[in-house]
Amino acid sequence: MERIFIGVAWPYANGPMHLGHLAGVYLPADIFSRFHRLNGNKVLMVSGSDMHGTPITVTAQQQNKTPEEVALHYHQVHSDTLKKMGIEFDNYTNTHTPEHADVVRELLGVLEKKGHITSKVTKEPYDSKSKQFLPDRYVEGTCPLCQYESARGDQCDDCGRTLDAKDLIDPHSKFNPDTKLEFRETEHLFFKLSDFRDNLLAWVSKDKNHWRDNVGKFTHNWLEDGLIDRAITRDLDWGIEIDKEGYESKRIYVWFEAVMGYHSASRSWAKWKGEPDEWKKWWNDDNARHYYFLAKDNIPFHTIIWPAILMGCDLHLPYDVPASEYLLLDFSQFSKSRNHAVWAPDYLNTYDAEALRYVLSAMMPENKDSNFSWEEYVARINNELIGNLGNFLHRTISFAKKNFPKGMHADECSVPELRDKVSLSHSQITTTLSACKFKESLRTLMELSQAGNIAMNEIAPWKLFKEDKKACEAHLVSLLNMCRSLAIMMNPFLPKSSQKVWDYLGLEGTVEEAGWEAAMEGQTDFKPNQPLPLFKKLNLEEILEREMPNKEGELPNLKPEITPKDFKKMDIRIGTVVGIEDHPNADKLYLLDVDFGGPKRRIVTGLKEEYTDEELMGKQIAVIVNLAPAKFRGEVSEGMLLAAEDEHISMANVSILQPDKEVTDGSPVH
Repeated sequence: MERIFIGVAWPYANGPMHLGHLAGVYLPADIFSRFHRLNGNKVLMVSGSDMHGTPITVTAQQQNKTPEEVALHYHQVHSDTLKKMGIEFDNYTNTHTPEHADVVRELLGVLEKKGHITSKVTKEPYDSKSKQFLPDRYVEGTCPLCQYESARGDQCDDCGRTLDAKDLIDPHSKFNPDTKLEFRETEHLFFKLSDFRDNLLAWVSKDKNHWRDNVGKFTHNWLEDGLIDRAITRDLDWGIEIDKEGYESKRIYVWFEAVMGYHSASRSWAKWKGEPDEWKKWWNDDNARHYYFLAKDNIPFHTIIWPAILMGCDLHLPYDVPASEYLLLDFSQFSKSRNHAVWAPDYLNTYDAEALRYVLSAMMPENKDSNFSWEEYVARINNELIGNLGNFLHRTISFAKKNFPKGMHADECSVPELRDKVSLSHSQITTTLSACKFKESLRTLMELSQAGNIAMNEIAPWKLFKEDKKACEAHLVSLLNMCRSLAIMMNPFLPKSSQKVWDYLGLEGTVEEAGWEAAMEGQTDFKPNQPLPLFKKLNLEEILEREMPNKEGELPNLKPEITPKDFKKMDIRIGTVVGIEDHPNADKLYLLDVDFGGPKRRIVTGLKEEYTDEELMGKQIAVIVNLAPAKFRGEVSEGMLLAAEDEHISMANVSILQPDKEVTDGSPVH
């Protein structure tokens, strides 16, 4: 038995969650928690709503409400969303509780006593019109690193780097953009992060091969660049008060206190249980493993800042920080501020939560950004969840119930290859789930289900029943045992559906009571119940009409607006196709060699079903040449050609974009 602590990033309580939050943070954490609980491990999973961030005060000002009103409202919205999604915490709390404030002040006192806190006078942005110092998120301007024009005073959403308001080019107030900002002196407390640089570097350099590449590289780069001391107080009236003379009008900066919520939530959970020291079993035991689930923009807070605080307070350090990349919507980042999102509460008011758990698990952005579209959502549910998994489970149990209503018995497995397939899949999924490889685990599960469908077709019990009823009964017991194993192994991903399958099989108790290793056990007797379909087939046209209605005079499926500056980032050139090869590992892909007037680039393209190699050879095509190189089935592509796709015809619907007359290779497209 292991002790597993799972800390899940705290969402700002300034608006509803969107599907990106669920796919990148909360769903993987829940899958991981359920897997370990099934294995008999002791799990403590905590999170809560971040109530004190400046996004809350911004929203409150926009809605003419108090920050507390906004934060409490969206905390309840978050709680309801997580409950409907079947995401279960031992404690989902918030940072606006007396218990959290007490723990924050306690940890601050420990750090101050050890000399890791100091005070400094700095110049901070001041809005003379509103007569107040501005929190970093109230300041906007151009990022000095990537030239993004809507960077905030704390971070650039385009390049992901943390910033200071003073770094911005042409900084201005979010609410008074025409008022010239002043930078006035004010005193603040600082966390001496530089004290921990060497210890942090030693820690992240030892035994971290299990960390995801993006997490390790990002953290090492930050540490190699050196660490600077960071202010932990702000001139605000919303947040945790500071017990220090002269700081009555200041509050603790949210980046410093929010991560402490993992510790305060653990302690309040133990207190709520009536066992106030229970949290120590996870925080004082060196053998306990701490995992933190978050999105990539939160990496430095969980691999540098929070570990530095933990080191300073002699608390348990993270074992793994499986940060996700972003789930995109129409290839653009989900954004609360731009209202570019599929909002989780809206989804849950209309569609099935279990189906969404499957789709988001299948497209989870573990190591690179992934894209959500309603077309793929429908395809995955109809073709995979229903056509594969649901199909095997439903037709197997239905046939057994119909033809053996009094039950079935077999002394031993009559299809040993199925038993071996279950054993192999169980071992693989155990390994990959333990390593936070959720997409790979789900793929293995679905491959096992497909093997069941194939076996069902080969056995053909509808024929065998007429020829040899006893043999049919024995084979069905083997197939039902496979359904039983699937019910257990699908539980972390689809907990409600797995219990339904368990009940349809006529099994006693719950999947959780049976446990993970029970998937390797077989039964000799089954008396299933009549199953109902687990999932509802979807109509794509109806969903698109509801979710993406075409407004009169507007282009359908219009992507988020970009600026001319965004467009200028793309370097599009004309080149001539001078070489074509079949992709060695993919039947539908070509490898094109394109001449841009001297330099040649290799492009991987999926045009094999649209064009013959003779049709492509010698064509001039438009190519984006400054895309980062990407691998497609093992071959590197150094650009992306442009083509039009006619969605109203089913065959030969792709047409390459090319100049209407010959131009010099390498000519730019404007």
